[in-house]
Amino acid sequence: MSDNAVNQSGAMDSIKWVIAILFLAGAVGGNYYFGDFSVLYRAIGVVIAVIIGLLIAANTEKGSTFVNFAKESRTEVRKVVWPSRQEATQTTLIVLAATAVVALLLWGLDGIIVRVVGFITGIGA
Repeated sequence: MSDNAVNQSGAMDSIKWVIAILFLAGAVGGNYYFGDFSVLYRAIGVVIAVIIGLLIAANTEKGSTFVNFAKESRTEVRKVVWPSRQEATQTTLIVLAATAVVALLLWGLDGIIVRVVGFITGIGA
């Protein structure tokens, strides 16, 4: 690809990003400016402006890369084997039991250390 074509696509991407940001800023500003109108109409306007801004951003090089990444991520999530309710409950109970055991061990160790330090320093604990 020639430098001229790269510069043109980069310039077009920059213009598209500016337009997308203007749509998003217009959604915020329009919502504030038209505060006297019904909330329903303002919400519809904001949603439309945000969708248009996102569609314009998706047509940039980085935007299309993100859209492809999102599609691939969705495909990968579908491949995951999720645990059953029973497996999730059992795993949770095991983690809670292990946490309780470690907490008790640390509490006992803390008590021992406090007594040893109190004995060494002569401060009664």
